[in-house]
Amino acid sequence: MSTYKEVLKNAKSLTRKTGKETSATELLFLNFSGLSQSELYLRYEEDMPEKERIIFEDALNLYLIKNIPVQQIIGHVYFYGYKFLVRNTALIPRFETEELVANVLIYYDEYFKSKNVDVVDIGTGSGCLAIALNKEEPLMKMVATDISTEALTLAKENATNLKANVEFIQGDMVKPLMGRKFDILVSNPPYIPNEEKVDAIIYDNEPHLALFGGEDGLDFYRQILKDANKILKEKSIIAFEHAYDKKTELTLIAREYFPDSEIFTLKDMQKKYRMTFIITGF
Repeated sequence: MSTYKEVLKNAKSLTRKTGKETSATELLFLNFSGLSQSELYLRYEEDMPEKERIIFEDALNLYLIKNIPVQQIIGHVYFYGYKFLVRNTALIPRFETEELVANVLIYYDEYFKSKNVDVVDIGTGSGCLAIALNKEEPLMKMVATDISTEALTLAKENATNLKANVEFIQGDMVKPLMGRKFDILVSNPPYIPNEEKVDAIIYDNEPHLALFGGEDGLDFYRQILKDANKILKEKSIIAFEHAYDKKTELTLIAREYFPDSEIFTLKDMQKKYRMTFIITGF
Protein backbone atom coordinates (compact mmCIF):
# COMPACT_ATOMS: atom_id res chain seq x y z
CA MET A 1 0.00 0.00 0.00
CA SER A 2 1.08 3.58 -0.64
CA THR A 3 0.00 6.68 1.23
CA TYR A 4 -1.90 9.53 -0.41
CA LYS A 5 1.29 11.57 -0.10
CA GLU A 6 3.42 8.94 -1.85
CA VAL A 7 0.95 8.40 -4.70
CA LEU A 8 0.62 12.12 -5.36
CA LYS A 9 4.38 12.71 -5.11
CA ASN A 10 5.10 9.95 -7.63
CA ALA A 11 2.38 11.21 -9.96
CA LYS A 12 3.72 14.78 -9.91
CA SER A 13 7.24 13.50 -10.58
CA LEU A 14 5.96 11.59 -13.62
CA THR A 15 4.08 14.66 -14.79
CA ARG A 16 7.20 16.85 -14.64
CA LYS A 17 9.13 14.30 -16.71
CA THR A 18 6.54 14.56 -19.48
CA GLY A 19 6.67 18.37 -19.36
CA LYS A 20 3.04 18.74 -18.33
CA GLU A 21 1.35 20.72 -15.58
CA THR A 22 1.39 19.28 -12.06
CA SER A 23 -1.68 21.39 -11.23
CA ALA A 24 -3.65 19.22 -13.67
CA THR A 25 -2.38 16.09 -11.92
CA GLU A 26 -3.47 17.50 -8.56
CA LEU A 27 -6.93 18.17 -10.01
CA LEU A 28 -7.18 14.57 -11.21
CA PHE A 29 -5.96 13.29 -7.85
CA LEU A 30 -8.56 15.22 -5.86
CA ASN A 31 -11.35 14.19 -8.22
CA PHE A 32 -10.60 10.47 -8.28
CA SER A 33 -9.68 10.24 -4.59
CA GLY A 34 -12.99 11.91 -3.75
CA LEU A 35 -11.25 14.25 -1.30
CA SER A 36 -11.28 18.00 -0.88
CA GLN A 37 -7.99 19.86 -0.50
CA SER A 38 -8.45 20.06 3.28
CA GLU A 39 -9.43 16.38 3.57
CA LEU A 40 -6.35 15.38 1.60
CA TYR A 41 -4.14 17.41 3.94
CA LEU A 42 -5.61 15.62 6.98
CA ARG A 43 -5.21 12.16 5.41
CA TYR A 44 -1.84 12.72 3.72
CA GLU A 45 -0.04 9.96 5.66
CA GLU A 46 -2.88 7.42 5.41
CA ASP A 47 -2.82 4.54 2.93
CA MET A 48 -4.73 5.30 -0.25
CA PRO A 49 -7.31 2.57 -1.03
CA GLU A 50 -6.10 0.37 -3.88
CA LYS A 51 -9.27 0.84 -5.95
CA GLU A 52 -8.98 4.64 -5.81
CA ARG A 53 -5.27 4.51 -6.64
CA ILE A 54 -5.84 2.35 -9.73
CA ILE A 55 -8.66 4.60 -10.99
CA PHE A 56 -6.49 7.69 -10.47
CA GLU A 57 -3.47 6.18 -12.20
CA ASP A 58 -5.62 5.10 -15.17
CA ALA A 59 -6.89 8.68 -15.44
CA LEU A 60 -3.35 10.04 -15.14
CA ASN A 61 -2.26 7.83 -18.05
CA LEU A 62 -5.03 9.32 -20.21
CA TYR A 63 -3.59 12.75 -19.47
CA LEU A 64 0.14 11.95 -19.69
CA ILE A 65 0.20 9.31 -22.44
CA LYS A 66 -2.96 9.81 -24.51
CA ASN A 67 -2.83 13.60 -24.10
CA ILE A 68 -6.52 13.98 -23.21
CA PRO A 69 -7.48 17.22 -21.42
CA VAL A 70 -8.09 16.86 -17.70
CA GLN A 71 -11.56 18.42 -18.02
CA GLN A 72 -12.62 15.74 -20.51
CA ILE A 73 -11.23 12.97 -18.29
CA ILE A 74 -13.14 14.27 -15.28
CA GLY A 75 -16.18 15.01 -17.44
CA HIS A 76 -17.01 18.44 -16.12
CA VAL A 77 -15.65 21.89 -15.37
CA TYR A 78 -16.88 24.76 -13.23
CA PHE A 79 -17.68 27.97 -15.11
CA TYR A 80 -18.92 31.06 -13.27
CA GLY A 81 -19.67 28.78 -10.32
CA TYR A 82 -21.82 26.37 -12.33
CA LYS A 83 -20.94 22.76 -13.13
CA PHE A 84 -20.83 22.13 -16.90
CA LEU A 85 -20.53 18.75 -18.58
CA VAL A 86 -17.52 18.54 -20.91
CA ARG A 87 -17.11 16.41 -24.04
CA ASN A 88 -14.99 16.59 -27.16
CA THR A 89 -18.00 17.84 -29.15
CA ALA A 90 -17.64 21.42 -27.90
CA LEU A 91 -14.92 23.76 -26.73
CA ILE A 92 -14.00 23.38 -23.06
CA PRO A 93 -15.26 26.47 -21.17
CA ARG A 94 -12.30 28.67 -20.27
CA PHE A 95 -11.82 30.62 -17.07
CA GLU A 96 -11.07 33.77 -19.10
CA THR A 97 -14.55 33.72 -20.65
CA GLU A 98 -16.08 34.25 -17.21
CA GLU A 99 -14.91 37.85 -17.52
CA LEU A 100 -17.12 38.32 -20.59
CA VAL A 101 -20.12 37.14 -18.56
CA ALA A 102 -19.27 39.54 -15.74
CA ASN A 103 -18.92 42.51 -18.06
CA VAL A 104 -22.11 41.76 -19.99
CA LEU A 105 -23.97 41.76 -16.67
CA ILE A 106 -22.38 45.10 -15.73
CA TYR A 107 -23.37 46.79 -19.00
CA TYR A 108 -26.82 45.23 -18.91
CA ASP A 109 -27.38 46.91 -15.53
CA GLU A 110 -25.96 50.21 -16.78
CA TYR A 111 -27.91 50.45 -20.02
CA PHE A 112 -31.08 48.42 -19.46
CA LYS A 113 -31.65 49.16 -15.77
CA SER A 114 -32.85 45.66 -14.78
CA LYS A 115 -35.50 45.44 -17.53
CA ASN A 116 -36.53 42.33 -19.43
CA VAL A 117 -34.25 41.91 -22.43
CA ASP A 118 -33.88 39.51 -25.36
CA VAL A 119 -30.34 38.12 -25.55
CA VAL A 120 -28.70 35.85 -28.13
CA ASP A 121 -25.47 33.88 -27.81
CA ILE A 122 -24.12 33.03 -31.27
CA GLY A 123 -21.91 29.93 -31.43
CA THR A 124 -22.85 28.72 -27.97
CA GLY A 125 -20.82 25.49 -27.88
CA SER A 126 -21.27 23.99 -24.42
CA GLY A 127 -23.82 26.70 -23.63
CA CYS A 128 -21.65 28.24 -20.91
CA LEU A 129 -22.23 31.89 -21.86
CA ALA A 130 -25.99 31.65 -22.40
CA ILE A 131 -26.61 29.49 -19.34
CA ALA A 132 -24.44 31.53 -16.96
CA LEU A 133 -26.10 34.78 -18.10
CA ASN A 134 -29.59 33.35 -17.65
CA LYS A 135 -28.76 31.91 -14.23
CA GLU A 136 -27.25 35.20 -13.06
CA GLU A 137 -29.99 37.38 -14.57
CA PRO A 138 -33.33 35.65 -15.19
CA LEU A 139 -34.63 38.86 -16.82
CA MET A 140 -32.46 37.89 -19.78
CA LYS A 141 -34.61 35.87 -22.17
CA MET A 142 -31.87 33.73 -23.73
CA VAL A 143 -31.58 32.27 -27.20
CA ALA A 144 -28.44 30.34 -28.17
CA THR A 145 -27.34 29.09 -31.58
CA ASP A 146 -24.69 26.75 -32.95
CA ILE A 147 -24.07 25.14 -36.32
CA SER A 148 -23.08 21.87 -34.58
CA THR A 149 -25.91 19.57 -33.55
CA GLU A 150 -23.47 17.69 -31.30
CA ALA A 151 -22.54 20.87 -29.46
CA LEU A 152 -26.21 21.78 -29.04
CA THR A 153 -26.95 18.34 -27.57
CA LEU A 154 -24.34 19.02 -24.90
CA ALA A 155 -25.57 22.59 -24.34
CA LYS A 156 -29.14 21.36 -23.86
CA GLU A 157 -27.96 18.79 -21.29
CA ASN A 158 -26.12 21.52 -19.41
CA ALA A 159 -29.17 23.77 -19.47
CA THR A 160 -31.38 20.96 -18.17
CA ASN A 161 -28.96 20.03 -15.40
CA LEU A 162 -28.58 23.64 -14.30
CA LYS A 163 -32.29 24.47 -14.71
CA ALA A 164 -31.53 27.33 -17.07
CA ASN A 165 -34.17 28.77 -19.38
CA VAL A 166 -32.47 28.90 -22.79
CA GLU A 167 -33.94 28.37 -26.26
CA PHE A 168 -31.46 26.53 -28.50
CA ILE A 169 -31.49 26.85 -32.30
CA GLN A 170 -29.34 24.97 -34.80
CA GLY A 171 -27.93 27.09 -37.61
CA ASP A 172 -25.06 29.11 -39.04
CA MET A 173 -24.25 32.43 -37.34
CA VAL A 174 -27.10 34.98 -37.73
CA LYS A 175 -29.10 33.05 -40.37
CA PRO A 176 -31.50 31.14 -38.05
CA LEU A 177 -32.34 34.36 -36.19
CA MET A 178 -33.84 36.34 -39.06
CA GLY A 179 -37.22 37.83 -38.20
CA ARG A 180 -36.36 38.18 -34.53
CA LYS A 181 -34.95 41.16 -32.61
CA PHE A 182 -32.53 41.22 -29.67
CA ASP A 183 -31.29 43.75 -27.14
CA ILE A 184 -27.95 42.04 -26.52
CA LEU A 185 -25.78 39.87 -28.76
CA VAL A 186 -22.90 37.97 -27.18
CA SER A 187 -20.42 35.72 -28.92
CA ASN A 188 -17.11 33.97 -28.39
CA PRO A 189 -16.66 32.62 -31.92
CA PRO A 190 -13.69 30.62 -33.25
CA TYR A 191 -10.77 33.05 -33.53
CA ILE A 192 -7.53 31.11 -34.07
CA PRO A 193 -6.00 31.86 -37.52
CA ASN A 194 -6.09 28.76 -39.72
CA GLU A 195 -2.31 28.44 -39.99
CA GLU A 196 -1.51 29.17 -36.36
CA LYS A 197 0.12 26.31 -34.45
CA VAL A 198 -2.07 25.00 -31.64
CA ASP A 199 -1.00 22.83 -28.70
CA ALA A 200 -1.58 19.16 -29.50
CA ILE A 201 -3.77 18.65 -26.44
CA ILE A 202 -6.18 21.24 -27.87
CA TYR A 203 -5.82 20.36 -31.57
CA ASP A 204 -6.36 16.63 -30.98
CA ASN A 205 -9.28 16.86 -28.56
CA GLU A 206 -11.42 19.91 -29.29
CA PRO A 207 -13.56 20.42 -32.43
CA HIS A 208 -11.71 22.39 -35.11
CA LEU A 209 -15.04 23.98 -36.02
CA ALA A 210 -14.88 25.76 -32.66
CA LEU A 211 -11.20 26.75 -32.92
CA PHE A 212 -10.30 28.19 -36.30
CA GLY A 213 -11.61 31.47 -37.66
CA GLY A 214 -10.13 31.92 -41.12
CA GLU A 215 -6.86 33.34 -42.41
CA ASP A 216 -6.68 36.11 -39.78
CA GLY A 217 -9.03 34.57 -37.21
CA LEU A 218 -11.71 37.23 -37.78
CA ASP A 219 -14.00 35.60 -40.36
CA PHE A 220 -16.83 34.90 -37.92
CA TYR A 221 -16.73 38.40 -36.47
CA ARG A 222 -17.14 39.79 -39.97
CA GLN A 223 -20.09 37.49 -40.64
CA ILE A 224 -21.82 38.43 -37.40
CA LEU A 225 -21.23 42.17 -37.72
CA LYS A 226 -22.29 42.23 -41.38
CA ASP A 227 -25.76 40.93 -40.49
CA ALA A 228 -26.14 41.98 -36.85
CA ASN A 229 -28.25 45.06 -37.64
CA LYS A 230 -30.92 42.78 -39.09
CA ILE A 231 -31.54 41.12 -35.72
CA LEU A 232 -30.79 43.93 -33.23
CA LYS A 233 -33.14 46.48 -31.75
CA GLU A 234 -32.45 50.20 -32.07
CA LYS A 235 -30.83 50.26 -28.63
CA SER A 236 -28.51 47.30 -28.32
CA ILE A 237 -25.22 45.88 -27.07
CA ILE A 238 -22.83 43.56 -28.88
CA ALA A 239 -20.21 41.81 -26.73
CA PHE A 240 -17.34 39.76 -28.15
CA GLU A 241 -14.48 37.76 -26.73
CA HIS A 242 -11.50 37.66 -29.10
CA ALA A 243 -7.75 37.11 -29.39
CA TYR A 244 -5.64 39.51 -27.36
CA ASP A 245 -3.89 40.92 -30.45
CA LYS A 246 -7.00 41.71 -32.54
CA LYS A 247 -8.25 44.87 -30.81
CA THR A 248 -7.39 47.28 -33.64
CA GLU A 249 -8.54 45.04 -36.49
CA LEU A 250 -11.83 44.14 -34.83
CA THR A 251 -12.53 47.78 -33.95
CA LEU A 252 -12.08 48.74 -37.61
CA ILE A 253 -14.51 46.01 -38.71
CA ALA A 254 -17.04 47.09 -36.07
CA ARG A 255 -16.68 50.74 -37.12
CA GLU A 256 -17.45 49.77 -40.73
CA TYR A 257 -20.83 48.28 -39.82
CA PHE A 258 -21.65 50.43 -36.77
CA PRO A 259 -20.15 53.85 -37.59
CA ASP A 260 -22.25 55.81 -35.13
CA SER A 261 -21.84 53.46 -32.16
CA GLU A 262 -19.67 53.56 -29.08
CA ILE A 263 -16.96 50.92 -29.50
CA PHE A 264 -14.45 50.03 -26.81
CA THR A 265 -12.20 47.12 -25.81
CA LEU A 266 -11.58 45.91 -22.26
CA LYS A 267 -8.53 44.19 -20.81
CA ASP A 268 -8.82 40.89 -18.99
CA MET A 269 -7.19 40.07 -15.66
CA GLN A 270 -3.95 39.33 -17.52
CA LYS A 271 -3.99 42.94 -18.81
CA LYS A 272 -4.66 41.80 -22.37
CA TYR A 273 -7.33 43.29 -24.65
CA ARG A 274 -9.84 40.43 -24.90
CA MET A 275 -13.39 41.86 -24.93
CA THR A 276 -14.89 44.35 -27.39
CA PHE A 277 -18.26 46.03 -26.82
CA ILE A 278 -20.43 47.89 -29.33
CA ILE A 279 -23.10 50.12 -27.78
CA THR A 280 -25.78 51.39 -30.16
CA GLY A 281 -28.69 53.82 -29.85
CA PHE A 282 -28.23 55.04 -26.26
